[in-house]
Amino acid sequence: MAILLDLQRVSFEGSDRTLLRDLGLTISTGDRIGVVGINGAGKSTLLRIVAGDLAPDGGNITRGRGVTVGFLEQIPHLPEGTVREALGSGWEIDAALDRLGMLQAVDTQINALSGGQLKRVALARVFANPDDVLILDEPTNHLDLGAIEWLEQQIKAFKGAIVLVSHDRFLLDQVTTRMLEIDRGHTYTHAGGYSKLLETQAEREEQAASAEQTRKNLARRELAWLRRGVKARATKPQARIDAAQRLLQATPEAAARSGTLDLAADMPRLGNTVIKAHNVHFSYNTEREIIRDVTLELGPGDRIGIVGPNGAGKSTFVNLLAQKTEPTMGTMKHGPTVVLAYFDQHGEDFDGSKSVQELVAGPRGIPGSPADVALMKRFWFTGSLPQSKAIELSGGERRRLQLLLAMSKRPNVLILDEPTNDLDLETIRLIEEFLSEWPGTLIVVSHDRAFLSQTTDRLLEVHLDGSIADVPGGIDAWIARAAGVIDSPVAATTSATPTDSASKNKLLREAGKVVERIERQVAKLADKIAATPDYEEAGRLTKDLNALRQELQDAEERWLAISES
Repeated sequence: MAILLDLQRVSFEGSDRTLLRDLGLTISTGDRIGVVGINGAGKSTLLRIVAGDLAPDGGNITRGRGVTVGFLEQIPHLPEGTVREALGSGWEIDAALDRLGMLQAVDTQINALSGGQLKRVALARVFANPDDVLILDEPTNHLDLGAIEWLEQQIKAFKGAIVLVSHDRFLLDQVTTRMLEIDRGHTYTHAGGYSKLLETQAEREEQAASAEQTRKNLARRELAWLRRGVKARATKPQARIDAAQRLLQATPEAAARSGTLDLAADMPRLGNTVIKAHNVHFSYNTEREIIRDVTLELGPGDRIGIVGPNGAGKSTFVNLLAQKTEPTMGTMKHGPTVVLAYFDQHGEDFDGSKSVQELVAGPRGIPGSPADVALMKRFWFTGSLPQSKAIELSGGERRRLQLLLAMSKRPNVLILDEPTNDLDLETIRLIEEFLSEWPGTLIVVSHDRAFLSQTTDRLLEVHLDGSIADVPGGIDAWIARAAGVIDSPVAATTSATPTDSASKNKLLREAGKVVERIERQVAKLADKIAATPDYEEAGRLTKDLNALRQELQDAEERWLAISES
């Protein structure tokens, strides 16, 4: 393997903290390096340094003779003119544009493209005319699942080296040979993909916890020694006393973020019917039907994932579900107790000229009230961030603000349109954990396969002809079919009259949700018993735990009875 780039002791100072400290990284032919870290950790800074667009504050960067570097930025910049003029011609370019759904736009002016279209055109450009090193910043943003499959193939087949930042864990695990983690200026390199990163992170945390426990034990012994009396201490070397005092005063390194993303909120109870669509059609003027003859009923606690190619009408469909758009034909009704929050992918639902605390307070509130400060802190808006204008926030901060504003409504129905765009992996995992406990009805439009697998149990696919169909087996089966592991059965289009199979699947989902809810209750109660020092209280809780376990057994038997019927 030829060395293409070599970074030695590279450092970079941000406005308020060190982003990179003594980074060493060698990039060779065949490397597939994934870069991860929380928003603001320095991922994009590192990519710009590797690309040569930003000079480090310290260290050396050696580039091999004749080595060229291509850079796909998170917000790409392309030359003026048409798509064809910007990319040139050739079968490789046309093939890439076709797979990315942009071949029909070759005569479109670059300045007329949407953000998503611009990203796809730029992606076609970097792979059609590849350099020795490709740097990709969030390449899956605005791609549908078919285009992401194409991207995976391109990365695997690329002969040079690739450095990428992505929130798509499935992609990272499939294509990377090394993972580079940035954490408070420090960098950690892990051999293997994303799953190996998680293993080594867990090991590092365990080692840190063990080291901290050792430090505390040493501190206790030194403290006892110092307290044996003035005379005893006077006979000891002053150096040891000073060392003991330093040990007592030492504290572990502060976490990159304090606490967890606490999204728990009370919400109104949902009735049996949440959203009901009957023979819904939608079209713009006399154009083709975007949504055609859809009948669908969603109940309390449903977990729905929505997929489909770009341009099929996924966002139009969820706008109809949210009643932000009226159907051209048919009816769309909400249950009487529905409180809906819509987390859209563009963030256009708030005024960018207002500060974070003004938006949280709303038109009738007082910015910076104690309750609002507590709420903002739960979403990691601390320090100077509450006074920052929304337009000044980073992409990840804007997405967190959107989620904060959405959850402040105490919704019982939540629609998430591409929720993982611009968020770091830590925030995504915490959102997944919250959604697993949240009892409301969830609708997710996403290209993030891992997120869909973690948060949904039913998958709907929006087709280019306007029809919407259930995907048998959900996202995991969809992935397996896309990879050719299993055959592709014909999915049933949503119908006004549910089939026996659809009715059985609904009963299975409902029974499964009951099992999962009781399992969570059992786990929480077991933890509470373990942490209770009061013997009598532990006895009472144990009785409740036994009753819950019996309830869980009954629920599991009901699920089995339905599955075998």
